[in-house]
Amino acid sequence: MSNQSTVTEFLLMGFFSDRDIQLLHFVMFLSIYLIALIGNFLIVIVVILNHHLHTPMYFFLVNLSLTDICYITTTVPKSMAVSLTDNKVILLPACVAQVFLVLTCAGSETALLTIMAYDRYIAICNPLQYSFILNWNMCNLMAVASWISSLVHASLQTVMTFQLNFCGQNKIEQFFCDIPQLLKISCSDTKVNHILIGIIGLVLGSFTTGVISASYGFIISAVLKIPSVEGRWKVFSTCIPHLVVFSLFVFTAFFSYMRPISLSSPTVDLLSAVLYTVLPPVLNPIIYSLRNKDIQAAVWKLTSTVKRNFLI
Repeated sequence: MSNQSTVTEFLLMGFFSDRDIQLLHFVMFLSIYLIALIGNFLIVIVVILNHHLHTPMYFFLVNLSLTDICYITTTVPKSMAVSLTDNKVILLPACVAQVFLVLTCAGSETALLTIMAYDRYIAICNPLQYSFILNWNMCNLMAVASWISSLVHASLQTVMTFQLNFCGQNKIEQFFCDIPQLLKISCSDTKVNHILIGIIGLVLGSFTTGVISASYGFIISAVLKIPSVEGRWKVFSTCIPHLVVFSLFVFTAFFSYMRPISLSSPTVDLLSAVLYTVLPPVLNPIIYSLRNKDIQAAVWKLTSTVKRNFLI
């Protein structure tokens, strides 16, 4: 970190300086943040309080919800504070922490979505072996592995990024400390950083996309054999939103980190960052949980209990 002595703070320039637009951004991000927090905390509470939901699928959903809470909390509150106070400064330690946490949560999110696709494949294509393959030891091991691998990757990328020199230029054209934007303003040679991002991106992207494509490929193949049109529609209505959310998250994340410079612009950079950091924590509770009948019943039961206790 000694190379960083020339720059001790950065300026987050992701949104317009117009006061009305700043206030609009604050209101929008506040609404999105509250929706994400309520949705994800609700899933965690409901699953914990209902013993019949203590299954591998809901175990991974809880992990995903906790990841989403951390993910959106890492970026959105600071961005709201910038818009509300018009103080764009973020200190170096806070910027380092933001980069580390964004990478950790993004990595964990990718791993958990991949695991959940595999979980659905086993449940639909090999239901008789489900409890044997996805026993609790295996579930815990997969969850721990997803977090450890994400922490290792985040640590490596964070160290590599902040070993660079920043010689006076400290304006980040984004609403949070994002590695691609930090590489743009560095006065060091960033070739090694870009190569590292490219290699890790290709390996992780190929693996996660391959596992999810294979899992849903087998699922679709099995579903097409179901004679009931209603049964096929029920599975498709669940799987298709999963694929859409995963594709949106993964492709925008990889686009943000691996796109050529010719495709970079403030508007494109901002939009892609919102799509892979802000949107998933809002959509995941809706797509993966709140459309689920078991979760809906548990939420209704919890709401009824709270109302009854309140009236008493």
